[in-house]
Amino acid sequence: MVLLYIFAEDTIKLPKMNSSRKVLRTVLTVNFIFLTLSIFGQTAEIDRSHLKIQEQTDQVFDSLVSLRRDFHRHPELAEQEKRTSKKIAAYLKALGLEVHTNIGGYGVVGILKTNKKGKHIAWRADIDALASNHPDKVNFSSEKAGVRHICGHDVHTTIALGMANVLSSIKEDLTGTVYFIFQPAEENLKGAKAMIADGLFDLINPDEIYALHIAPMPEGVISTKANNLYADYKSIQIAFTKTREKEQLIEYTKELLLNLQNVKSDSKFWDNRNLIDAKIGLGNPNTIFKDYITVNPNIQIEENDDKIFIRAYLSAEKHTEVDSILSRIELNIKESDFSKEFKGITIGNEAAIVLNDENLTYSSMSTLNTMYGNKQVQPLYGAIPDGRSDDFSFFQNKIPGVYFLLGASNFEKGIISMPHSSNFAVDENSIKVGVKSFSSLILERLK
Repeated sequence: MVLLYIFAEDTIKLPKMNSSRKVLRTVLTVNFIFLTLSIFGQTAEIDRSHLKIQEQTDQVFDSLVSLRRDFHRHPELAEQEKRTSKKIAAYLKALGLEVHTNIGGYGVVGILKTNKKGKHIAWRADIDALASNHPDKVNFSSEKAGVRHICGHDVHTTIALGMANVLSSIKEDLTGTVYFIFQPAEENLKGAKAMIADGLFDLINPDEIYALHIAPMPEGVISTKANNLYADYKSIQIAFTKTREKEQLIEYTKELLLNLQNVKSDSKFWDNRNLIDAKIGLGNPNTIFKDYITVNPNIQIEENDDKIFIRAYLSAEKHTEVDSILSRIELNIKESDFSKEFKGITIGNEAAIVLNDENLTYSSMSTLNTMYGNKQVQPLYGAIPDGRSDDFSFFQNKIPGVYFLLGASNFEKGIISMPHSSNFAVDENSIKVGVKSFSSLILERLK
C-alpha cells in the first residue's frame, strides 16, 4: 500500500503552491487510496474464491478419479446410457442441484441457482462410449464386450461433475445460474439435436455455453481458437444428363474434383502425429494445417434413367471456403465440352461444424491465460482435418459458445490421448486441471 501511495503522489504531480492546492492534492490522494482499497478488496475476494476452487478440487480429486474409473468400466453406447445417466443424476442431487432427467433420451441437466442476479452459463459434457474391441491399457478395463471409452467421454463427464461439486461448494461466492448439461449420443451426432427437440432451451436459458474434449497435447494444456476448430467437411454432387461420352464425362469430372486438393501426397499433413508438433502443428502460427483443401479419392458414381451423379467428399480449413470452391467448379464446367449436359451442384453437410464465438473465445482464453499463464493456455491455428466433428455445434447454433481442447497425454509415461486410437489413454491429472481451470472460468464469466 505504501508503493501505491507513492505512485499516487507521483501521478498527480501538483506543485507546492498555496493551501488550496495542498487540500486538493490531499483529497485526490485520499480518493485514490480509497479507490485502490476498494479494488484490492474486490481482487482479494476474487482470489479467495479461486483459492477455494483449488482447495475443493484437491479435496475431491481422488473421488473424481474413482468416479471416472467407474464410468470407464461401465461404458454405454449412444442412446443406451441408462446407467451412466442414473449415476450422474444421483451425484448432482447429492450436491443439492435441481436435476432433470431423460431429456432427449438419457440426457441430464443439473441447475445450480445462486438466487442472485448474474449471467446464465451452461457447461456441456458428452457421456456415451463407442463400439471398439481395442484392449484397454489400464487395470480398470471395460467390463462390456465391444464397448470402450476411447474418446474420453468418461473424463468429460467426470470433469463436469467435479465442476458442479466445486462450484456448489462456493455457491455464496457466485452470481447468476450455472447449467450442467450431460448429453447422450454424441458419437452418432444425435444427442444434442434430441435434447433441443425435447425442450432443453425451454428448461434453461443460458447466455453462453462451453464444452471441452480430451486431446493429445501434454497433460493440462488448454487450447482453442475462434471460428471453426475442425475442418469443414462436405459432399459435392454434380449432376449431368447422360451422353454418349459418359466415360469421358466421368474422367473429366473426377480430374476436376481431385485437382481441388492443394495438399501433396507426400506432405507431413497426412500424419496425425504432426498435429501437436511444435514447429508445424496447430500450436504454431505457421502450421501446415491451414489454408488446405483435401478431397477423398473414392469418388462415387450413381445413375438413373436420364442422369448421372458424381459425388466427392472434401474438407476445407476455412468454413467459408465452400462457396468459392463451388464457383470454381461451375466456371470450369461451363467452359468445358460438357456445359450443355451440366444440371447443377448439390452440397451436403456431412459433419456438424464446431464454430466458436469470436468474442467469447478471445475473452475466455484471456481469462484463463491471466490465471494460469501461456505455458498452460495456448491458442491454436488452422483447423483439425479428417472431417472430425462434435454435435456441440448444434448448441452453438442456438447459444454463443466455445469448445476447448484439454491435453491429457504424458509422453514420458507412454500415455497418448489421441481419441479413437487403439492405444488411447489419459493422464488422470488432466481431470484436476480441467475442474480447477474451467470452474474458475465460469466464476469469472458469471459476473
